Amino acid sequence: MILKNNFFDRSSVIVAKDLIGKYLVRKVDGKIVRSKIIETEAYEGLNDKASHAHRGKTPRNTPMFSKPGTIYVYFTYGMHWMLNITCGKVGYPAAVLIRGVDVAIGPARLTKKLRIDKSLNGKTLGRTSGLWIEDSNEKLKIKRTPRIGIKYAGPIWEKKLYRFLIN
Repeated sequence: MILKNNFFDRSSVIVAKDLIGKYLVRKVDGKIVRSKIIETEAYEGLNDKASHAHRGKTPRNTPMFSKPGTIYVYFTYGMHWMLNITCGKVGYPAAVLIRGVDVAIGPARLTKKLRIDKSLNGKTLGRTSGLWIEDSNEKLKIKRTPRIGIKYAGPIWEKKLYRFLIN
């Protein structure tokens, strides 16, 4: 069953945890690829100094302010695409970074493997966009840790337990 937008109409921290074990599905060249989500990170609102939205709305982060279930893809380090899904209410910038799936550990490897790039940015999850998330009934042990690579956000935000992975 494809997750509906209301699944994402919650805190990004809750959604990030609940996405562990779900299936990220990508349709490429007529083929369907299902990959189990094994690692996520949450970015929650304007106060989150690790969030792209911390300094307000920009052309780059506009999808973060969109309806829940919007795809936010950004380019980093001049070479990698990163996949995020927006959460919460329209106008409130929150998103979940999909950091890893069972066939590609790491956010850059994931987007490369699944051919995810800026062409999906701002689109809604679903069959029309060719990217969606399906539910699973699997019960998993989930580990919660601080996010990775956000020293710039300061010690308070660096220590937030906003990263989730299969334990």
